[in-house]
Amino acid sequence: MITVNGKDCPCEDSLRLSAFLDQAGYERSRVTVELNGEIVPKAGYDTRELRDGDRMEIVCFVGGG
Repeated sequence: MITVNGKDCPCEDSLRLSAFLDQAGYERSRVTVELNGEIVPKAGYDTRELRDGDRMEIVCFVGGG
């Protein structure tokens, strides 16, 4: 179980961050991810693995005018 934006979320152990974002419907180019208190660079989304107990905050950028 991981925590995403303050809510518990089931998650496979060793699931890559990029796969989680895709499964949850996030557009990777429009988000910033903080994992366990550290910002994850976009280049690290494909290699960073999620673990039980991780705490993640996902911020989505929205355009407008």
